[in-house]
Amino acid sequence: MAATFLLYAGAALAEIAGCFSFWAWARLGKPAFWLAPGLFSLAAFAWILTRIDADFAGRAYAAYGGVYIAASLGWLWVVEGARPDRWDLAGTGLCLVGTAIILFGPRNA
Repeated sequence: MAATFLLYAGAALAEIAGCFSFWAWARLGKPAFWLAPGLFSLAAFAWILTRIDADFAGRAYAAYGGVYIAASLGWLWVVEGARPDRWDLAGTGLCLVGTAIILFGPRNA
């Protein structure tokens, strides 16, 4: 379970960093060379997500959604300097409950 969490966290960080490089180029006026590490980071995101131990890609991706939301708010706070508000935190909590249900719910084999 700890390995799965670390993989999801690594995938989220890679995806957010990759997307942010495009944001920085397109919206913040950063030079085009910001796109190179962004492309690498997005490729790393996709590769890391394939390392998740799941029988189906769709279930792995669905569970990842909640982790991505939490990581995005962490990025908002740490990198962009905007503290998430109570509504951000409440929404994230709901998403993480959904993630837990997807990951740990009993399955009919």
